[in-house]
Amino acid sequence: MTTQAIALEKIKKMTDGELITNAISGREDGFEELVRRYQRPITNYVYRMLNNYDASLDVTQEVFIKVYNSLARYSSDYKFSTWLYRIAHNAAIDYMRRNSVIQTSIEAENADGTYQIQIESPNPTPEQERERSEWRTEIESVVRCLPGVYRELILLRHSQDLSYDEIAEITNLPLGTVKNRLFRAREMMREIFVERGFTGI
Repeated sequence: MTTQAIALEKIKKMTDGELITNAISGREDGFEELVRRYQRPITNYVYRMLNNYDASLDVTQEVFIKVYNSLARYSSDYKFSTWLYRIAHNAAIDYMRRNSVIQTSIEAENADGTYQIQIESPNPTPEQERERSEWRTEIESVVRCLPGVYRELILLRHSQDLSYDEIAEITNLPLGTVKNRLFRAREMMREIFVERGFTGI
């Protein structure tokens, strides 16, 4: 194995915090590894918020530029991924505001929900895999029907698997509001599924 390959393997084994320290000290490979780790999930998250592939690429690039310029202000008191998603959240919201596609009306919410959206099953057969793929496509279609303020929370909770506390930190919303909106979002999804002929949801 070459010296370069050994160095690359070492970089890949570093924690996010170590990579940030490297990047701040001027080592470009530290930041490059952070981009490699998070570019795909951030692009996916932004795309599912905006429903626009080209825009999601532009916004993701903007996100990583902001991250690079803000690394020195990053506090290790927070998970890097949570901090990163908050920057992505703000960048996506800014894009929607600039392009007048953000939903501003929020229905009153007063309940909390505990049920989950399950789309994964262990060791599926080819038939199950096909059905799961169709079900995932249907779920994504329903999620796209939600107003933006609800859609984003569903994506953070179920696509990115973030905790309620992390979502509250990313969106700068009170924890109770996050829970209430997620409950309302799931209720809206259930209503759409019923309208489309799905029962038992």
